[in-house]
Amino acid sequence: MAERATIARPYAKAAFEYARDANELKKWTGALQTASLIVADQRLAALTKSPALTPADLAGLIIEVAGASFDDGMKNFVRVLAENHRLLLLPEILTHYAAMRAAVENTLDAEVLSAVAMDPAQARRLEQALSERFKRQVRLHAAVDSKLLGGAVVRVGDLVIDGSLSGRLQRLATELTT
Repeated sequence: MAERATIARPYAKAAFEYARDANELKKWTGALQTASLIVADQRLAALTKSPALTPADLAGLIIEVAGASFDDGMKNFVRVLAENHRLLLLPEILTHYAAMRAAVENTLDAEVLSAVAMDPAQARRLEQALSERFKRQVRLHAAVDSKLLGGAVVRVGDLVIDGSLSGRLQRLATELTT
């Protein structure tokens, strides 16, 4: 896993620098997401191992599936990845690219799992509180997990804030058994 990340990093840096210089960070984020989804498909992953398809064929297939979401720069990037047999690294490349973009834009992504859907006012308050705590703009990604019973779990990078009822019950059970 670490090896894949090490190999993906220079490709992500090249994509990031190209997108930054072209002032197209957001556009490239979308294109890399699309490319990552395409190569994550098991049928395409199987095709990458086929000796009958050349790297140019694989690149052409991905470019065709992506359609208009790829500009010439992204098409060339996919061709380079195909030539170097690195297409399956696109998810890792996207991860590194997103981290570089977040650092430049001074943003953080926060994942919030709550027992019930948050209303927009709650989401804004949480986003604002996290922004103040981390001194960065926070992008909130909310999802519902009914197993939490109540409350929420917030993940920002490596930090986990567990304010869920199920988390509290687990901590209480641990304290009672020790």
